[in-house]
Amino acid sequence: MEIIRFADIHPEPWRNGGGVTRELASHPKAASAQDGAWDWRVSIADVSKAGEFSTFPGMERVITIIDGELLLLTVDGAEHPLEKYRPFRFSGEAASSAALPTGDIRDLNVIARTGAFKGYTSIVEISKKRAHPVFEGQLAILLEGKATVAPGAVVEKESDGGEAATSEAAPSTGEPVELSRYDAVVGSDTRSPEISGRGFIAVISIDHVEPAHA
Repeated sequence: MEIIRFADIHPEPWRNGGGVTRELASHPKAASAQDGAWDWRVSIADVSKAGEFSTFPGMERVITIIDGELLLLTVDGAEHPLEKYRPFRFSGEAASSAALPTGDIRDLNVIARTGAFKGYTSIVEISKKRAHPVFEGQLAILLEGKATVAPGAVVEKESDGGEAATSEAAPSTGEPVELSRYDAVVGSDTRSPEISGRGFIAVISIDHVEPAHA
């Protein structure tokens, strides 16, 4: 079970001085959050000054306000008021800029290379009664509240004869680990991590896009 601790991530200042970015994950792993040598990236940014956003040619972006009230995002001349926990998708090639009518904000960014990967962001309310699993290709980030994560049950795979080796899943034996705000849990299909508690998480899904055949 892999947990990315937000407190351990070094913030990287934007080139225009308008904010800082903390990269949670990328593929392939880049030497810098700013160099763009990746096919997808998940990051959290603190925006403290109005101004232009960086462009990412050949990419598609999903931005979600996770702290603060409102971001006025202008994309190719069209203004979009972005409220908290409402993901917004737009082209990374588009000329975009931000205004901060209610003060500083923090946003969650998912950027994926068009035609190779597709990124999705969902905001999920978690419960103590029913744990939320995090599967392979997903990243779950605690946005607010209190939560723990534990390895899920071991599910037996089918035997060579095509029949399931067992009809029941072995119970989880891992102790729950407490999450801090903005910590990220990396998904897995082997004992998928399960998050429980009270609050909200962002579930990021990165899907591989199969090339279109002529």
